Amino acid sequence: RRRAMAIARQVLCLCAFLSLPHARSEPIRYSVAEEAESGSLVGNLAEDAGLTPAQLSARRARLVSEDGRQHFRLDRASGRLVVAGRLDREELCGQAATCMLPFELLLANPLQFFRVEVALEDINDHSPVFPEQRVTFKIPETSEPGSRFPLEGARDLDIGSNNIQAYSISPKNEYFSVSYGTRITGKKYLELVLEKPLDREEQAQMGFSLIAEDGGSTPRSGTTQVHIVILDVNDNAPVFTQEEYIGQVLENMPEGSVVLTVLATDPDAGVNGDISYQLSQAVGQSNSAFAIDPKTGEIKLTKSLDFEAQETHEFSVRATDGGGLSAICKVLVEVVDVNDNAPELAVSSFSSPLPENTVPGTVVALFTVRDRDSGANGKISCALQDQLFFSLRPAYKNYYELVTVSALDREETARYILTVTAADAGSPPLTATQTFTVDISDVNDNAPVFNQTSYTMYVRENNVPAVFVGAVSAADADVGLNAKVSYSLAPVQAAERPSCSCISVNSENGHVFVLRALDYEQWRQTEVTVSASDAGSPPLRANVTVRLVVLDENDNAPLVLYPAQDGSPASSELVPVSAEAGYLITKVVAVDADSGQNSWLSYHLLRATEPGLFTVAVQSGEVRLRRPVTDRDTVKQKLVVLVRDNGKPPLSATAALSALLLKDFSDVRLPHGSPATEDEGGSLTTYLIISLVFVSLLFLISTAAFVARKVCKSKELKAAHVLYGADNVQSGLADAAAAATLPHAYCYEISLTTGSGNSEFRFLKPILPSLPPQHCALGQGTGDEQDFPCVPVSTEDVAPDTAGTLSAGQFN
Repeated sequence: RRRAMAIARQVLCLCAFLSLPHARSEPIRYSVAEEAESGSLVGNLAEDAGLTPAQLSARRARLVSEDGRQHFRLDRASGRLVVAGRLDREELCGQAATCMLPFELLLANPLQFFRVEVALEDINDHSPVFPEQRVTFKIPETSEPGSRFPLEGARDLDIGSNNIQAYSISPKNEYFSVSYGTRITGKKYLELVLEKPLDREEQAQMGFSLIAEDGGSTPRSGTTQVHIVILDVNDNAPVFTQEEYIGQVLENMPEGSVVLTVLATDPDAGVNGDISYQLSQAVGQSNSAFAIDPKTGEIKLTKSLDFEAQETHEFSVRATDGGGLSAICKVLVEVVDVNDNAPELAVSSFSSPLPENTVPGTVVALFTVRDRDSGANGKISCALQDQLFFSLRPAYKNYYELVTVSALDREETARYILTVTAADAGSPPLTATQTFTVDISDVNDNAPVFNQTSYTMYVRENNVPAVFVGAVSAADADVGLNAKVSYSLAPVQAAERPSCSCISVNSENGHVFVLRALDYEQWRQTEVTVSASDAGSPPLRANVTVRLVVLDENDNAPLVLYPAQDGSPASSELVPVSAEAGYLITKVVAVDADSGQNSWLSYHLLRATEPGLFTVAVQSGEVRLRRPVTDRDTVKQKLVVLVRDNGKPPLSATAALSALLLKDFSDVRLPHGSPATEDEGGSLTTYLIISLVFVSLLFLISTAAFVARKVCKSKELKAAHVLYGADNVQSGLADAAAAATLPHAYCYEISLTTGSGNSEFRFLKPILPSLPPQHCALGQGTGDEQDFPCVPVSTEDVAPDTAGTLSAGQFN
């Protein structure tokens, strides 16, 4: 029965093996004699598998067996399969007809299996052994010739021809012979045969040796001593109710449990009918797990059984009556498997860490599972707990592969702890777990990311060189060199506007520096592109825009545009003495190159001949009369206006102004004074002459035809009458200022009539450059006369006033 079960398992394993795509359809078979020395050659496995020794090393060839025991060793250098250690066929296979040691040749890259079977050939290394060294028979003297007395046969652990082949008696005995053979039922028997009647009075006892001999090339033998005691009449031997008793016991039964009871009967009465039982130990079972009650025949356990160590126990029981007659029966105890062994996982290959760009379907681990129980108790199922990225895949037989099923991302999960659970089908099921810790190694698949989409940094103009203005920062989700970020300025594209070359970025920490001093008035702001690159291979990079804004400093003083401060004599504004308070005299115009509050200008009267006479608008710079003009006020007033910006500290500039206080423009005439008078008003006369020259030029252009005809007819022009009004004067003077200067200096006579609103403008003789300047009489017909030197008129001193009147800038 055991042999049939073993054959069935081999057939099932062979069928499963033949269905594998990774293994050969036929196993590679060898044979080797047991007890071969370690290192003995079994065969050239590389050659038989179609491989070279170099392939064995490159593909990490190794031998894998189901029970984990390595009986053979593979020499990768030569490809030879050799014996790893002592092989005892009887220890490995017992008395099975064939002893096959299967294992697999496992190759990696790619995964490949070769089934290898080594038949262990029996050698005659065991002698026959009788269960008892001395056997005593008490035979009644009345026994008839041909009577048979059963003997316990010897056991030889070898098989085939090396097993027991013959029995003999030594020395020869005339009373007994030995008979052995196999019955129709298949049971072997060994009996002493009485050849002739016994005579106790002639010989009360006798002894001889029973020899068992095997059939090896060098035969081995075993001996037991047979002692014959001749008794008086006891003509009935015990008889067992069964020739063979079969019992079953669970492997977890406690000590002292009754396995079964044997029973023998004897029809004799008295002492000859009293039966006692004895247990005959089988070969190799001197330490039996069973004991028998000599009176009742109950067979009990003396120690716990293990189905995985031995599935059946076979022994004999002898029943002996009081007269010495005995009978023998066979007892077969079958151990029933109990689910007392949890599954076992053995890892054959494991790869960790895995690159995060590992493709789905990559084998991470290869392991085998086994359960030493049988039947449903040894049927194993494996499961992977709570995993979306890995799965289990059966390889062949009891091998499983742990493979990836989806893409991995180290930045999301850097380590996976995988728990594989193997459970058998027993009741209750037993489980075993194996934990695989899979680390994910980094791949440079993440570019640096700036913590802002853009940066704006500020620096004040006139900064010190190499000033720190801010920092950019980028993070990389990778690790190691793949996450080491360095910064640089991205090159400017040809189509882009060139940026300021004054910006530098620290490659290590992203600090941004301005290398030289900046001027807000030249550069208001600039943009550069900073690139962050990791140290991966190939490197990944990201760009960000950094806008540098230059903040204004109050480094530009106000610039006075009007009146011009170019070093020429200050212009004079004409102010009628009849003007009321608030009369607009002129307006100071200034600008500031700075911006913001640094360019906010305010105007202040710094100095004046009559400080209480004038006022300056702080915001607009308009110069007005604060009060009406009085006779005590000096005719010529000088003012200095301070123009100040709003910076910190503030910067300022000054504008110098002159104003002439005239009682009435009709009182103005050419003076006839002494040379001393000329010196006193020389400066005023010079400006007046220049202004009149330019006004004359403008007048000549506008009335070119008329004036040209007059000039051609006469060299001296006595008088010229011009209608003079506020609007006409402004227009005429503006045209005169736009014209070229006159080639000669002229004197003019101005007659202003207050009542009529009209004025006379008489053109006088030109003043020769070589002659001293003449004098002009102003204010004819008024009675109030002042003498002023006649001066040329310059267009630079003529400017229109916002009120439409003739200002001091028009007349000097």
